Formats: sequence, structure tokens, C-alpha cells
Amino acid sequence: MTSRPPGRPRTGLNDVVFAATLSTVHELGYARATVDRIAAAAGIAKTTIYRRWPSKGALIVDCLLDAFGPVPLEGAGRAELMSSAIHWIVAKIGEPGVGDAFAGVFSDAVSDPALREILSTRLQDPYRIALQEALGEPEARVLFFIDVVVGTLLHRMGMTGEPMAAADVTALTGMVLSHFADDTA
Repeated sequence: MTSRPPGRPRTGLNDVVFAATLSTVHELGYARATVDRIAAAAGIAKTTIYRRWPSKGALIVDCLLDAFGPVPLEGAGRAELMSSAIHWIVAKIGEPGVGDAFAGVFSDAVSDPALREILSTRLQDPYRIALQEALGEPEARVLFFIDVVVGTLLHRMGMTGEPMAAADVTALTGMVLSHFADDTA
């Protein structure tokens, strides 16, 4: 049996930690998914987590980035791009643990300026920039798009514990697209 050299990262550790994080959040809820419990689920020491992530919030943000991946900007026109982005985020938020993790870290960020900065710069900004470039919209309009869509989806999860029903996603998409069809900024 060979031992690994001290201080060298284990291959695949992020994947193990992220899977344990989403599983723990899904099973226990965001508040009860402590770093101790996530580490136990991953089969590692909590110090291993804290070497990579300074807080539970930072871990959750990186876990969400991994879960979301890049926004698929598919479609021939602006309406199709926006519709595909809406349906993508709906699907991602509906994955086990993802909606809970997103809502929890978002809620924590309200009263934690450092976490709010991490959430804004690490999670929101890459998607905002990609959408700005794809849609040719100014930052304020893209932020409004993100606020309306993500805010509505997280609100529904918080109120019902369930992702938004397909008919409501269709209605949300229609409302958002009609607003952005208006060329007044």
C-alpha cells in the first residue's frame, strides 16, 4: 500500500466533496448540512475542506458552479437564447440538493457581506457576462433578467419545497420574453 505525499491534493477530491455536499443538503436541508456532516459524508476530515474553502458558503458557491457548469446559450435568436437559459436554470435548481444549496447560501449572503461578494463575483458574474455578450444587453438589464428568473424560482422552492411546475415555467418564460421584446431599457 502506498501512501500519498503530504500536502498534495487528492485526485477527484472536489468531485467527492461536491457530491457529499449536495447529498447532505438534499437529505438534511441547508442549515443542518454543516461542514462536519459534509466531511463525514465525503469520508474526509473537515480540515481538508477548510484548506480548500474558508467557509461553508464558499464551498457551496464552488459546488453550485460545478453543478451548473456553463450556461448553454443555444438558439437562433435572442428569445431562444433567453428561453434556453431559463429552462436550464429551472432544471439545475430542480436537481437534488441544488435548489436547497442555492437558496441557503443566498439567504446567508443577505447578512454576510463577504459571502455576498463571493456569491456575486464567483457565481453570478460569469453567467451575467456570458448573457450580456450573447444578448447584447447592458449589465442592468441582464441583472434584472437574472433577478426575475432566479428570484422567482428560489421563491417557489422556498414556499413549496418543490421546483416550479412546467406550466408556470412556460408562463414565466412568456412574461420575461415579452418584457425583453420591449426595446426600451
